[in-house]
Amino acid sequence: MKTGKVIVYYGNGRGKTSSALGYALAEAGKGDTAIIISFLKQKDGDVDEFMKRLEPEIRQFRFQKSEKIYDDLTEEERFDENRNMMNGLNYARKTLANEDCSVLVLDEILGLLDRGIISMDEMKALLDRRQEETDLILTGRVLHEDLIPYIDEAFEISVRKA
Repeated sequence: MKTGKVIVYYGNGRGKTSSALGYALAEAGKGDTAIIISFLKQKDGDVDEFMKRLEPEIRQFRFQKSEKIYDDLTEEERFDENRNMMNGLNYARKTLANEDCSVLVLDEILGLLDRGIISMDEMKALLDRRQEETDLILTGRVLHEDLIPYIDEAFEISVRKA
């Protein structure tokens, strides 16, 4: 039986989501299954259509309904989207509790912490639900110090001018 890890891709550079997807693809290639839950991202029809072709090995869920970037939403729209993202968080909890996959990617979940949509206690409770064999991948810009004890590997993605 494999021992899973908690892996974080964070920083201001581009490629955090791509790195997480690459990890999920590599594990799916070995016969594992992956679930990707995206937060704080608007719908992208082309990418969403492509991701459907990877099913059943890799399944993507996006609970936001808006086609706008979260930071461009009105206060009322944010209220609705926050509720939608909490549904995504609840689905992540259920997925971890039921061991529905070998790899769970929570794309931009660290941004939920940054914006106060979820608390640090909620994040820690989610991390505590992880089964030992499940790989849990987190992405976002900021890696909070309080999460470090839960993490096996962290990769900082930064921009460097050439």
